[in-house]
Amino acid sequence: MQILDIITKKKLGQPLTREEITFFARGAADKTIPDYQLAALLMAIRLNGMTAQETTDLTLAMRDSGDVCDLSAIPGKKIDKHSTGGVGDTTTLILAPLVAACGVPVAKMSGRGLGHTGGTLDKLESIPGLSVEETEERFIRQVQEIGLAVIGQTAALAPADKTLYALRDVTSTVDSLPLIAASIMSKKLASGADGIVLDVKTGSGALMETLPDALALAQTMVDIGKLAGKPVVAVITSMAQPLGTHIGNALEVKDAIDVLAGRTQGDLLEISLLLGSHMLVLAEKAKTLPEARAMLENALSSGVGLRKLAEMIAAQGGDPRVVEDLSLLPQAAVKRVMRAETAGYLSAMDTTALGMAAQRMGAGRAKKSDMLDYSVGYVLHVRLGDEVTEDTPLATLYARNEAEAEEAEKAIRKALTIAREKPQTPKLWDAVVTADGITYNR
Repeated sequence: MQILDIITKKKLGQPLTREEITFFARGAADKTIPDYQLAALLMAIRLNGMTAQETTDLTLAMRDSGDVCDLSAIPGKKIDKHSTGGVGDTTTLILAPLVAACGVPVAKMSGRGLGHTGGTLDKLESIPGLSVEETEERFIRQVQEIGLAVIGQTAALAPADKTLYALRDVTSTVDSLPLIAASIMSKKLASGADGIVLDVKTGSGALMETLPDALALAQTMVDIGKLAGKPVVAVITSMAQPLGTHIGNALEVKDAIDVLAGRTQGDLLEISLLLGSHMLVLAEKAKTLPEARAMLENALSSGVGLRKLAEMIAAQGGDPRVVEDLSLLPQAAVKRVMRAETAGYLSAMDTTALGMAAQRMGAGRAKKSDMLDYSVGYVLHVRLGDEVTEDTPLATLYARNEAEAEEAEKAIRKALTIAREKPQTPKLWDAVVTADGITYNR
């Protein structure tokens, strides 16, 4: 089999066979196919697309290019959750302990932040002493013992995706729907869960900014799950504004702890309960979403969810006292309150720009080798549709120095639009996609 023949076939818009796709994925993983030929095939796929079967075959070939985690030693149905990325999205730190407290084992492998989106691993590592690097054996043992673990993906997980992802970034093929879906689903399927709940973001801070694009991606990933024999539920949620009010690693851990402690409600809690409810139903722990939500709310109000988070922190070497004493989290040197200076209504947010403002403060990475400052970021005090006066606090900034606080304030102010007319606020979620069809939030 020759890679040139496969490139030519896709260039002409013809579907590839499973064997040809497997040859391509293996060549990407073991570096036997040169980057320039991999890039040529990626562009042919970007221009001519893939059928549902081709996309599934690519996903499975990428999954099988490395290790596949075997979670069969953990009793019960294991349900994974994945977000396509956003700002202030700390749902994993809330729903994972709540779902585990309801008796569903959560064995989750997460990623780091890059660009404007935050990473779950970076947030967890802001907790003193906590480690996200675990062997598969210790990972499984921890879930067996306490029902919950959140760790980093191993280097041997879907190596074909690592090669292709890096090439897509420099060949203008990032926006290929089959390649996005295969990248996400290959890693999720390799993680070994029995079912997957996907949080597909749409809006100004999302990979898929429009609802039709988000629905297309969600449907593609649900179809992959069906053809691969894994139940998948995709929820389309809004990223028209940051999901939580806190942006920055330690700040987002604080936000999650405040939610689990019952001190904070709002959009972050609502989406966590929605996604968690789908996880409980997929795990057959609840028959309906209302029943599942009631279980999660009970775990929240009783404090069991917060105690489960403390258990996980302790099991991974962190200081569990942080759930009771937030001052143990890293603290920034400079604190500054930013006021509106204009009266009106908060009518729009450039969520990507808000994420980039936190990144430039030191909360995120421009490249993978960048070091993070876990203490920095900001807290937004307003939501879309809120009325403000000139003196209304828009945000509190936590920075390393005054110069960076000044730059962050300029960026945040530019990303917020204040208008005279009250805007129509977006729905928190738009639709749920399953193998049975699409349910819209009317």
